Amino acid sequence: MKYDRTFNFSAGPAMMPEPVLEEIRDEMMNYRGSGMCVMEMSHRSKVFQTIIDEAEQDLRDLMGIPDNYKVLFIQGGATLQFSMIPMNLMKNGKAVYVETGAWSKKAIAEAKKVGEVIVAASSKDKNFSYIPDCSDLDIPEDADYVYICENETIHGLTWNTLPNTKGHILVSDQSSMFLSRPCNVSDYGMIYAGVQKNVGPAGMVVVIIREDLIRDDLTDLPVYLQYKTHADAGSMYNTPNCWAIYCCGKVFKYLKSLGGLEAMNQKNIEKAKILYDFLDSSKMFTGTVAKEDRSLMNVPFVTESKELDAEVVAATKAAGFDNLKGHKSVGGLRASIYNAMPKEGVEALVEFLKKFEAEHQA
Repeated sequence: MKYDRTFNFSAGPAMMPEPVLEEIRDEMMNYRGSGMCVMEMSHRSKVFQTIIDEAEQDLRDLMGIPDNYKVLFIQGGATLQFSMIPMNLMKNGKAVYVETGAWSKKAIAEAKKVGEVIVAASSKDKNFSYIPDCSDLDIPEDADYVYICENETIHGLTWNTLPNTKGHILVSDQSSMFLSRPCNVSDYGMIYAGVQKNVGPAGMVVVIIREDLIRDDLTDLPVYLQYKTHADAGSMYNTPNCWAIYCCGKVFKYLKSLGGLEAMNQKNIEKAKILYDFLDSSKMFTGTVAKEDRSLMNVPFVTESKELDAEVVAATKAAGFDNLKGHKSVGGLRASIYNAMPKEGVEALVEFLKKFEAEHQA
């Protein structure tokens, strides 16, 4: 396959599938005979109602979402959920969090503004390079929920075994691994994901929440911050992010056409193996995460020095690979290889890094 676009390894906003972008381009000026672009369209129109209904149904099909879960398309991105979750779910004012990286850390800081937060496990002792054993967490009986970030974008680790919540509600931030592998939704009380990493354009979060968790007694909470508001209005209490919903809907259909999440997971395993096999055999580059907890989506790695890291980043950019610099909080390098990154992109990067290493050691 000839690839004439930039291999964009950004953690988000990230690449979208080319067939989806081409379809969006073809519908840009006149969406299916409507005479207008979706960006110009009233969210109250029958045409847009069909778009949002189809997007929700396709997502339900992909994930096998049970009927007693609501699917909400909310603005504010995943970061707003750090506050909305404790505001809506803390009935007893107490929750358990597992700290595995930058994003769970941010969620903990916001939840502390609302109620008591118990950090039941953390991998901070080894710079968030592993997932702690959560088979026997100390969870108070009156804790309202247990919270995890299921894939840490910055530190590049993922949960392969969910925590034992001892009957408590599990809440998961799936932003950077959403729709990358099968997911048993009934294991969770709530799942949410900022869409700009693995699904669509920036500016929206998908929330999948069990109906019994949607409260109607939060009269003092601002109306827009209540899940009930969005659930009752079908995600259209106010003008939603119509463009993001439309684009995400295209991606949902595309994933279905590829064979769903099982097929996507296999592609992601094969793709990540190419990069991790190289890192494991390299004398110059080293992965920073325990092998059993490595993310298939975000791959952080380092050289022997910050100076050499910077040299590699500059060289990759000059060679046409973009956004391989590690997050400013951790440094190093990071390749985000989400669903839309073609296998050819990972192969090309590995070939470049091999060549760089050979030349540097010559």
